[in-house]
Amino acid sequence: MISKHKYHYLTALLLTGCLNNSFAQVDSTAYKKIVGKINTTKTLYAPDKRIKIVELSNSDIANNNYTILSTEKEAIDYLKNELSPLNSSITYFLLPDTSVAQHTQGVINLSVANMRTRPGHDAEMATQSLLGTQVDILQKIKGEYRVRTPEGYISYVPTASVKAFTPTEMEKWKNAKKIIYTTDFGKSYSKPDKNSIRVSDLVYGNILALQKETKGFYEVAYPDGRIAFIPKDEAIALDKWIDTRQLTADNVLSSAYTMLGLPYLWGGTSVKGVDCSGFTKTSYYMNGYIIPRDASQQVLVGDKIEILGPDGNFDPEIALQNLKPADLLFFAGGKANNPNARVTHVALYIGNGEFIHSAGTVRINSMLKSAPNYDDFQTRTVVAARRYIGSNDQAVEKVKDSSYYTK
Repeated sequence: MISKHKYHYLTALLLTGCLNNSFAQVDSTAYKKIVGKINTTKTLYAPDKRIKIVELSNSDIANNNYTILSTEKEAIDYLKNELSPLNSSITYFLLPDTSVAQHTQGVINLSVANMRTRPGHDAEMATQSLLGTQVDILQKIKGEYRVRTPEGYISYVPTASVKAFTPTEMEKWKNAKKIIYTTDFGKSYSKPDKNSIRVSDLVYGNILALQKETKGFYEVAYPDGRIAFIPKDEAIALDKWIDTRQLTADNVLSSAYTMLGLPYLWGGTSVKGVDCSGFTKTSYYMNGYIIPRDASQQVLVGDKIEILGPDGNFDPEIALQNLKPADLLFFAGGKANNPNARVTHVALYIGNGEFIHSAGTVRINSMLKSAPNYDDFQTRTVVAARRYIGSNDQAVEKVKDSSYYTK
């Protein structure tokens, strides 16, 4: 894959006409045409690179050989048509590509898998996925998989964190009876005995295949086939958990309160640590719903709630009239200097002007200046609110309707 630094360096050389000998054979006109069309295609078919991909990759640019990857068939079809007049060798791959062969799906094999924006442990953490979560495997790059999560988020994860399956193996996993871990933190045991050796740690939301029940324990299998035992009072059958989920404001906020005091963790979506949108995502997941991953994605779905005054600024009086518990509040950094500032933070509204959010830790603040827990910065940058409860937006999806969790 072409490195980011080399890509930008080459682009700068092409734009200035200062090509050195190592790039002497490059057809700069073709290169700029291809890059320009890719950028246009991104706007048309993949405007959010977190969930859709169109990119130039593994290209021998010096010899005018290009490889274009995409998750979108329409994008590839468009580029083939637009770039057909060029006298360049262009290969197109629709992800998943040949690097994963038949292993186009997999299941997370750790209690919490860290997923990053690019391959490597030094890369920025993008998100997390929980044990037992099904993912699409799009590419294999050395010791990393590029995967897509149930909410559509695309990122990189070490191959050791995912058990890759063939279609037949995936079907067997999906058909197996499962349990879901419902205690905040815990562990599985090598024997039906709490004094036995630990197999792994566990967190709320972990899913394992049920083998059989013994006295006081579930015997379970991990995606990679490890066998372990979990105390029955720490988990329930997955289908029962799904059937008992009810999306109410009280339930969402009750789930949110269980995370009070958790540390803020960039990219975190588990009870080990959460970022702001990971916190709201987890609060809804605990109640059987899958919502978009990031705050800037969450603000685009659900029903709009009016909280702004005629001047376009946040109005506490209007907000107090219109907001209901479990509505999502969105904040934009630098709003005072840029009226179109990007949404960078999200919170759950509690009522009476208070909201719960992950900022340093999961904590409760107020939008009312008279309150002792008033948070001036966060309140001054409130820009939007959305209601998911009762919304018909398909981006707020029930776990029981998701093929990633059910048959």
